[in-house]
Amino acid sequence: MRLLLNIDVPDLAAAEAFYAAAFGLEPARRFGDGAVELLGAPVPLYLLCNDAGSIGASAARRDYARYWTPLHCDVVVDDLAPALARALAAGAVQEGDVRDAAWGRIVQLADPFGHGWCLLQFLGRGYDEIAS
Repeated sequence: MRLLLNIDVPDLAAAEAFYAAAFGLEPARRFGDGAVELLGAPVPLYLLCNDAGSIGASAARRDYARYWTPLHCDVVVDDLAPALARALAAGAVQEGDVRDAAWGRIVQLADPFGHGWCLLQFLGRGYDEIAS
C-alpha cells in the first residue's frame, strides 16, 4: 500500500510557496497548470488547483474559509519553536497555545487555504509514553 496526500487549493503558486516555506517541501512533478507534487515528507503531497465554489466530493461546493474536518495532518518536528516560527512566517495561523502532553508538545495551525494542521514534537518515548 502507498499513501498519497491530496490538498485542494484555490491558488497553486501561493500554495506551493506556502508549503515550501512552512514545511520545507520541494516541487517535483507538475501536471499541467492544475497540480504539483511536493516531496520531502514521508508521503508525497499533491496540490490540486480547484476554484472556490467548484463541485467537490458528494456534490459539495469547495470553500476555502477555515473549517473543521475530522481529518487533519500532523507534521512531526524535532523542535517545535523554530518549526512554528517558520510556519507562521510562511502564512500559517496559530489556533491556540502550544500545549504540553505526556508524549510531547503540540500546536494547532491553519494554512492560508482553510486546512487544519498540527505541529508535534515528541518527547521521551513519544506516544509510547501513553500507550497501554
